[in-house]
Amino acid sequence: MSAATGSGTGDGTGGAGRHGHAVQVLGALRALATSQRELGRHFARARGMHTTDANAIVEVLTAEQRGAPLTPARLAERVGLSTGATSTLLNRLEEAGHLVRSREHRDRRVVTLHSTHAIHDTADGFYAPLTQQLHTVLLEYSPAELRLVQELASRLSKTVDDYIASVPTTQTQQPIGE
Repeated sequence: MSAATGSGTGDGTGGAGRHGHAVQVLGALRALATSQRELGRHFARARGMHTTDANAIVEVLTAEQRGAPLTPARLAERVGLSTGATSTLLNRLEEAGHLVRSREHRDRRVVTLHSTHAIHDTADGFYAPLTQQLHTVLLEYSPAELRLVQELASRLSKTVDDYIASVPTTQTQQPIGE
């Protein structure tokens, strides 16, 4: 089995040792990412939204938390839509009262996206019980262990982001299955 698939260690230890633990950690992180995606789909279904709408809202909320609101073009990149489809998506989200477009930048041509109080209330109502449960689990660990996990997650995230930035987005090979 390979490290790419997480289906073996290749170190002759049957999964024991540093490599085996690394593969297990990556597998656990993939499982967490899968759970997060399913949670987003569940949020969308529970609120009668398109999954793409919920993904867009999460992207806008996350960008706001980082202090760097998204532009429509950046949102299009983040959710994998064309600019035309993103415009339709934004019209739908604005009409539903989930976000607003604003021009607070010095360059009035720059439009940024902001979530509304209503979508914050909706998201908080859905995610607050889970957040409390996650905090309960995290409090089982020492501050030193949590710092280590935070550092690891940050470094892995940066590694993935750097890899994404290095991979060409233009198709250079024949599509799979053709």
